[in-house]
Amino acid sequence: MGSSEPPTVAIVRDRLRALQERLCGEFELLDGSGRFRAERWQSGSGEGDTRTLVGGSVFERGGVGYSSAHGAMLPPAATERRLELAGRPYRAIGLTLALHPRNPYVPAANLHLRFLTTEEKDPAWWFGGGFDLIPSYPFDEDVRHWHRTAQEALLPFGENLHPRFKEGCDRATFLPHRGESLGVGGIAFEDFAEGGFDRCLSLVQAVGEAFIPAYAPIVIRRREHPFGERERSFQLERRGRSVEFQLLRDRSTLFGLQSGGRTEAILMTLPPLAAWRSSASHAPGTPEARLVGEFLLPRDWLAEERVLDPRR
Repeated sequence: MGSSEPPTVAIVRDRLRALQERLCGEFELLDGSGRFRAERWQSGSGEGDTRTLVGGSVFERGGVGYSSAHGAMLPPAATERRLELAGRPYRAIGLTLALHPRNPYVPAANLHLRFLTTEEKDPAWWFGGGFDLIPSYPFDEDVRHWHRTAQEALLPFGENLHPRFKEGCDRATFLPHRGESLGVGGIAFEDFAEGGFDRCLSLVQAVGEAFIPAYAPIVIRRREHPFGERERSFQLERRGRSVEFQLLRDRSTLFGLQSGGRTEAILMTLPPLAAWRSSASHAPGTPEARLVGEFLLPRDWLAEERVLDPRR
């Protein structure tokens, strides 16, 4: 493969690095005491900048990682839907964020943005990514705000995208072995190249920029909510689902491991603590049962909002 960096890769790299800086700055301010520690790394297949925050006032652990990878052959995670590209050399860059709050009433959240291009005279390229919300004790108004902000970010690129990307997230974050969703969804897109490079890059940047106004108001509303051992125990149980998802289902994790990326950087988004119970049933009528029975199912949250408030 060639040693020179394609112009498209350089443009995406610069945008994602700038977004990484902004995200770290915004969530340090939101936390109040925690600071992201930067660890820059290089390996035979790429390089990256892993930022981690541990032991903050609001966030028990947070990670915002940038990575760049290249290889002589696309990993299976990248070609499972594009078999015609198997065996091609590639370059891939991405930004991954995960935030694990201390208070169980503050939901966890993820953000992923990716760009991949094959290195040939007529290269194929595409973007992927999205964000999702993983509450333990959800509030209807928070979930509607989350989905409404996602919809508004995508609206300039077409009214049809949000329903598609929401359905994509519902599908991607479903845990078949549990028969439930990881959280309350968000947006997710893969192998996206519609409308040309400039439009796709603008869309990806809009998604990344929307994460802050989608998530920060929820954190501010819930971070002082009182909690006890019961809520903490349930939070750790739900974090166990996040571990299962990342190791079994998450396409970014699988790509990173299959491409020989730095393991510590790939797994920096895992929660600091998690738990598994032998019996995960919860008494009817409890908040824990309501999460599983009402929130962890695909729902059209914005349609429900319009019914409640016809002015929207």
